[in-house]
Amino acid sequence: MGSHQEFPRFCVVGAGNGGLAVAGYLLLAGFPVKLFNRSPAKLEGIRLHGGVTVQGEIQGFARLEAVTSDPAEATSEVDVLMVVIPASGHRSLAQLLAPHLKDGQVVVLNPGRTLGAVEFEHVVRAAGCQSNVVVAEAQTMLYASRSIGPARVMVHGIKNCVPVAALPAWQTERVTRLLNLAFPQFVAEKHVLQTGLDNIGAVLHPAPTILNLARIEAGQAFEYYHEGITPRVARLLEEIDRERLAVAGALGLEALTTRRWLAEAYDSHGDTLHEAINNNSGYDGIMAPSGLPTRYMTEDVPMSLVPIASLGKLAGVPTPAIDSIITLASLVEGTDYRQEGRTLERVGLGDMTVEEVYTYIKEGRECLFPRVHSV
Repeated sequence: MGSHQEFPRFCVVGAGNGGLAVAGYLLLAGFPVKLFNRSPAKLEGIRLHGGVTVQGEIQGFARLEAVTSDPAEATSEVDVLMVVIPASGHRSLAQLLAPHLKDGQVVVLNPGRTLGAVEFEHVVRAAGCQSNVVVAEAQTMLYASRSIGPARVMVHGIKNCVPVAALPAWQTERVTRLLNLAFPQFVAEKHVLQTGLDNIGAVLHPAPTILNLARIEAGQAFEYYHEGITPRVARLLEEIDRERLAVAGALGLEALTTRRWLAEAYDSHGDTLHEAINNNSGYDGIMAPSGLPTRYMTEDVPMSLVPIASLGKLAGVPTPAIDSIITLASLVEGTDYRQEGRTLERVGLGDMTVEEVYTYIKEGRECLFPRVHSV
């Protein structure tokens, strides 16, 4: 891995719209890139096309160094693995990659949602990986994009800055410097609890989906934000937001309010959350999911709301509004998201105090030896 300080070698994991946007940008910027996808079928169109075509904010055609569904090939001779898949796939991906990861490699979850890096690292170690690998997570996705063909992606927007944090936190500056060689937008965040609790998708995705369930399931077309989030729906979102902020506060963190996030991300303001959402022209034309299941529940409930509620339990903060959405989502999907989701127990933090969790995320598992050493 010696050359990466000047010209890091990337493997993009995931051939969906986000993965193609990341791969296309890197290729057009001159970086060597492999593309890995677990399903070979999704790669056929890219092989036939000969590469990736990017349109919109990034434009051009570029050929990939390798297109593969073989994890050994994907991880060979690369410095950074940019994971761009739904967070619900992080656990199984960690199990798949664990035998192949090598000393010095950095795995970046784009995004991690909540406790993503913690879960990934826990699963990798539980699978027997002894390599010196750093797992990091972005707070959100850098690109707003959509697929317009099997090897084509439209990039609608690029965020000005995206916080990133490594596990352990003392590695964050090094990881950020490495990523900045390709992506100037990444900025160092305190630690993965901060990126995880600033997860605004936890507020904006599951509850409106539950409250609009009948028309989504019936296939009715409507604007998700402008029509799906009415004043009373927004009132529930504000309560979920308050609970998220209370959990963060009890853990000694100041999390972004959703209204402040809307102001910073979109320059959209309002006296209430409903007004701020309604005033956001960036949400114009964004339609609700066209049917069920939707990742707004299958991803954002187990990978965002469940870990926030679990952190609340650790910190002694009740989360009744969040709990109600988890319960309803579990019932309508026929899946126990509390069982399947990222509870502290499932990510390897179940027997820790708040102080021990902080020691782990800041200093690493070796500082809690032997308790965390054996996962």
